[in-house]
Amino acid sequence: MRRLVPVSFDKVHIEDGFWGERLRINRENTLPIQYSRCKATGVIDAFRLEWKSGDAKTPHVYWDSDAAKWIEAASYSLATHPDARLQKKVNDLVDLIASAQQEDGYLNCYFTIVAPEKRWSNLRQEHELYCAGHLIEAAVAHYEATRSRTLLDVVCRYADYIDSVFGRRRGQQRGYPGHAEIELALVKLYRVTGRSNYLDLARYFIDERGRRPHYFDKEARQRGEAPAHNIGEVYDYYQAHLPVREQKTAEGHAVRVCYLYAGMADIAAETGDKELLAACRSVWNNIVKKRMYIHGGIGSNRFRERFTIDYDLPNEEAYAETCAAVGLVFFAHRMLQIEPDRRYSDVIERALYNGIISGASLDGKRFFYDNYLASFPGTHRFTGQRDPVRQNWFDTACCPPNFARLLASLGQYVYSQTADSVFVHLFVNGETGIWIGGRDVRLVQTTQYPWNGNVRIDVSPASPATFTVAVRIPGWCEDARVTVNGEAVATTSGLSRGYLKLRRRWKKGDRIQLRLYMPVERVESHPSVRHNCGRIALQRGPVVYCLEQKDNGKDLHDVLLPRQTKLAVQAGSASLLKGIPVIVGKAFRRSAGEWKEALYRTTRSGLRPCRIKAIPYFMWANRGEGEMLVWIREVDESVAPRRGNPRART
Repeated sequence: MRRLVPVSFDKVHIEDGFWGERLRINRENTLPIQYSRCKATGVIDAFRLEWKSGDAKTPHVYWDSDAAKWIEAASYSLATHPDARLQKKVNDLVDLIASAQQEDGYLNCYFTIVAPEKRWSNLRQEHELYCAGHLIEAAVAHYEATRSRTLLDVVCRYADYIDSVFGRRRGQQRGYPGHAEIELALVKLYRVTGRSNYLDLARYFIDERGRRPHYFDKEARQRGEAPAHNIGEVYDYYQAHLPVREQKTAEGHAVRVCYLYAGMADIAAETGDKELLAACRSVWNNIVKKRMYIHGGIGSNRFRERFTIDYDLPNEEAYAETCAAVGLVFFAHRMLQIEPDRRYSDVIERALYNGIISGASLDGKRFFYDNYLASFPGTHRFTGQRDPVRQNWFDTACCPPNFARLLASLGQYVYSQTADSVFVHLFVNGETGIWIGGRDVRLVQTTQYPWNGNVRIDVSPASPATFTVAVRIPGWCEDARVTVNGEAVATTSGLSRGYLKLRRRWKKGDRIQLRLYMPVERVESHPSVRHNCGRIALQRGPVVYCLEQKDNGKDLHDVLLPRQTKLAVQAGSASLLKGIPVIVGKAFRRSAGEWKEALYRTTRSGLRPCRIKAIPYFMWANRGEGEMLVWIREVDESVAPRRGNPRART
């Protein structure tokens, strides 16, 4: 069923430009910092299995996953940028993890040294299978990057052991994970080893979820606890309210939803399961049409880190966890290989340029867990929000290594191919070499995207060959010009699901040039998104913009942007924004000086003119603490009051 195959991360070299700089910072700053913080918190040394009751730094149920994601990120980085010191850290950690494996194949620090008697007793909450999934993903990445089987052999033993414990055979547990992850990991393991039992186990976990009687209730009774529905837990939080083929909407914990459906898409691709694919399509449509933030973030309730109802997208209380946006990219990428359609790659792009890279500071050293769309300093102390400045680390540190592994593997999201076609999904400076049309073909992209829409793609087969280059024309672009060797190409006749298919006999030196026009756009929400009524957001190309107190002063919610205002783009001049396009224009504010000490009054305020400056959303909170706002109040200038008006008489 899978029509496309991603071009592997180790075959795509991204240099210079927007993403080249981000990946350099990820290598030089983020990966070393994350290793040191995993070391300092005890995550790495937990694999020594030396902890004893009463010792500090008690291993947590999900610590193994943090180490695994770091190995995965480091392995991706080593594949394209060899580094002897990084390689040694990876090798040492891999050897340490291997030494922690038990005789039966089991591998989990917490349940080996802290609570060995509780192994597999609380799948709903305790993350055993989740950690196993991340170890498997790390092993696959490590093998693909280094061809070392050390960690791969370890996780194969572990997966074989898990396969002996769970299933429908006599004596097995009919369980499945409360936090999906192992499903997609097992498909990766199947693809790299060719062993069908891993695919079968992944399919079992998918098919068993949501069946009645609920397994989570059974295991709770075995622990002597009340069933989930009696303690305030709801099955939809774990996507277990219905069998997966009957699920139509995105419910529950946002990260778990995307990991689960990414795994479902993988299994549908491998097995041709149309029912499973139909469920994936339904949930995908529900997310992107009714439950996704403009920056590609998902999950609107931070208290349970979950989806709520259609069109419920609060801004200042947004959840939009970095991990959830990463998970959405995983889901979208898998759907894209099944159905080459820009509705998936557009979402990948939206999340990457906005709600994911906002998860780390520009120097790659500090991190967000939530990615708000409005922030007011101080309120987080009373509302349960996390601090509106990026943190060094978190007690639950899932986001930093998730961020790092996505960036380090970015190359695999740029291109996909068939036997005689290559699809260009993302525009990045760099090159790849692939086998297509019976030839070695080199593709080189040169661009300053996303700051302008000019993209050059040089196509150089080893010898002339006929094949198709399918180039995404982004959904945000209403005016695209394309030439091949200087000759204009109609962007309508060859357009299929958002991809311009250029089929010809290519020869060395052929060149595709795109000009994607990037005006400033005012974006409005569906009328049912009550939080944004009367407000607009600014977007240019794939980049969402925001107002920040540093440029616009306090009380950003009081800014009124007239519909008639012509917004201009200019190069930022301050050090942080130097050369980065910012958006400027005329706006209004109420005259605060008229208020003195009144809290409420019946007299209308006058308006004073002001200028606004909007910066790329992902750059906010890099210049100290302050207000931030994505959705700006819009007003018709012709009816805006210019001075205070007396109270209307009745």
